[in-house]
Amino acid sequence: MTAGRPGHAAGPEGPDAHGAYGTDGAFVAAVDGLADPLNDPLPGGHTSPWFRSENIPAAEPAYEAGYAPPQGPYQAPPQGPQQPQGAPNEWYDPAGYQRDWYGPQEPPAAQVAQVAQVAPVAPVLPAEEPAPASAPAPDAAGLHAEPRTEVLARIPAEPEPEPEAELDPTSSPAPAPAPAPAPGGRAERRRAAKGRGRRRPGAPPEQKAAPATAPMSRVEARRAARAAKDSPAVIASRAVGEVFITLGVLMLLFVTYQLWWTNIRADQIAGKETSRIQDEWANGDRKPGVFAPGEGFAIMHIPKLDVVAPIAEGIDKEKVLDRGMIGHYGEGKLKTAMPSDKQGNFSVAGHRNTHGEPFRYINKLNPGDPIVVETRDAYYTYEMARILPQTSPSNISVIEPIPVGSGFTKPGRYLTLTTCTPEFTSTYRLIVWGKMVDERPRSEGKPDALVG
Repeated sequence: MTAGRPGHAAGPEGPDAHGAYGTDGAFVAAVDGLADPLNDPLPGGHTSPWFRSENIPAAEPAYEAGYAPPQGPYQAPPQGPQQPQGAPNEWYDPAGYQRDWYGPQEPPAAQVAQVAQVAPVAPVLPAEEPAPASAPAPDAAGLHAEPRTEVLARIPAEPEPEPEAELDPTSSPAPAPAPAPAPGGRAERRRAAKGRGRRRPGAPPEQKAAPATAPMSRVEARRAARAAKDSPAVIASRAVGEVFITLGVLMLLFVTYQLWWTNIRADQIAGKETSRIQDEWANGDRKPGVFAPGEGFAIMHIPKLDVVAPIAEGIDKEKVLDRGMIGHYGEGKLKTAMPSDKQGNFSVAGHRNTHGEPFRYINKLNPGDPIVVETRDAYYTYEMARILPQTSPSNISVIEPIPVGSGFTKPGRYLTLTTCTPEFTSTYRLIVWGKMVDERPRSEGKPDALVG
């Protein structure tokens, strides 16, 4: 009978008690490991569907002959960094799992660092050296002990807690989470997107509701009422402004009255006076003689200027001139001859602007233009001879029997027209002279100047 293998004694404590596993509980642990469905080898030779052969490091050379593992109670293989190199390494591969389910993608730097720190699985117990090439020693029952077989203790190591990923300056920051979609269907989301930049009418409730203020005391109310009143300076400035506005409106009305309404009113009065004179002539109610101031007695025609205006006695502004009529110098030192006189200067005056303005354009008359004076008995025709553009209002020599500056040197039957100049002022006087060229009784009809 051959002796047992070194380190193993026959008998109650020999191979029957411990068998080929050396310590108590080793066999039971090995059987439980083989029965575990997670550790049970698959037909392909690996235990995990995410097994990666590239993760298994190269195996170290087998132990030399004669090596026997140390005896003693069973101890769990070291885990983590204490695992000996060269042991088979089957472990869960998270990168492979993610690649199988989600496709290939670049693992983050934090995951690579985490995988690098994962502890290796428990080491494999080395198998005992086989007996020398001699006949096996029978045991007490006369049976030969079977040689030990290599059993892999596939007890996975407990995973260590995952370390926190350190910030890598070279790694890109994690993308920001996408905004949550608007609730509702596509039409509702579209309406919400359109209304984002639109300004909604009305103020928000917090702006509409004004905060309630505490009631003021009597003193505060008086002060507030006093402060709300306008100061004297403000009142005075408002009064001055209203006065200026009123004056401006009045001036505008006055200018309108002078330039527009006075002409309309004077034309109406002058037209009525002309009709009255013609009616008297037709009825024979009035005989020639001395006329009262303001009484019309003749009609002047200026064909070139289309003027037909009555001639009244006197040059009173209100009674004659402002009523659109032409006034005859027939009073006091300014008394002049009548058209029917055989010698003298028939002088008249009229407005150039406003109040009918019968002499407005006499400055446009040229030498030879006819001016006709119509009376009850005859037509007296004068031809324009000369014009004096400007002279003083006090220069009465222009209406003398032989007017000064007219170019006439001897007595005759002359006509003088006087008016104000420049326009819209009365600073100077404009003078136009004419000489009688024809006297025609009314019974012979109108002169050629009025017929043509």
